[in-house]
Amino acid sequence: MNTFKKIGLTALAGSLVATSVFAGEMTVTGSAGIGLANQEKTSKGNGFSMTDEITFAGSGEMDNGWTVDVSMQLDNNANGATAGNNMDNRSVEIGMGDLGTVTFSGHGGDSAFGAVDDVMPTAYGETWDILATTTTGGVVLETAVAKLGAIGGTGNENMLSYNNSSLVDGLSMTVSYAPSDGTIVESVVSYAAAYTGVEGLTVGYAVDDNGLAGTANIEVDTMYAKYAYGPVTVGYQQSSQEATSTTNDDEFTAMGVTYAVTDDLSIGYGVSEYDDDDNTTDEESTSINFSYTMGSMTLAGAHVTVDNQGGSAAAINDVSGYALDLSFAF
Repeated sequence: MNTFKKIGLTALAGSLVATSVFAGEMTVTGSAGIGLANQEKTSKGNGFSMTDEITFAGSGEMDNGWTVDVSMQLDNNANGATAGNNMDNRSVEIGMGDLGTVTFSGHGGDSAFGAVDDVMPTAYGETWDILATTTTGGVVLETAVAKLGAIGGTGNENMLSYNNSSLVDGLSMTVSYAPSDGTIVESVVSYAAAYTGVEGLTVGYAVDDNGLAGTANIEVDTMYAKYAYGPVTVGYQQSSQEATSTTNDDEFTAMGVTYAVTDDLSIGYGVSEYDDDDNTTDEESTSINFSYTMGSMTLAGAHVTVDNQGGSAAAINDVSGYALDLSFAF
């Protein structure tokens, strides 16, 4: 009796192992980098930093032809990570062929709008996202106004999104759902569309809101166009937010151009402007950036100038700085 039981369990275990190997596979990729950043009018201290991350990805196919992809990232610099809890971006993606793709993001997912809040061509980083949020300087410590970024979308943990690029040739549609939580009072549904039916041209539009109720509700939208011709890519984007109240009707504009000097070297130039309805002065950012790749190594960086940071005309809010990033993929 025990002999037959042992044989049966051994056969079952062998069958499960064989099925697992046949049905899917797992890969491990990662990267590590050394960064150097500095800017004027600030007590930044040590400008060096290190990045490191490892991503475990699993994929498999079901009997009906649908695919399942799982991605989990370990990142020592994960936002909000505490000792022993360095899990960062993680998601489950179900590919249904012509029916589209459903993605559940446990962490690190973007809303349909958030994924395209600034898609201007750049060799390294958005114009507004290189320098630190605030600045201090002067003989007597002087604090600047907090920096403004792009008009963004609303996202949280455990988001759902759906994408389909098969309904119309050249048209991609994305819908995301962010459930209510301690910050988002009402669940948010975001929409985005992108058309690539003309060679080299991409045009897109997206809408979202901040998930708050009553007079605190803010609706946002963005539209953009990018065109690539040979080694040159140019783009223009305009976003706006409209509040139920009389304030917070803001606008964001960005432009960018990149030039692929060689297959390994790209250079770029970008500008952005944030018109904050609460201020009479616009925040303006300018970036000169580059990226050079040699095998698994990439050296990239940017020099950024921000005028009227936070929409303030005070001298402390005119800041410039740079960032360099040397990264290795494996």
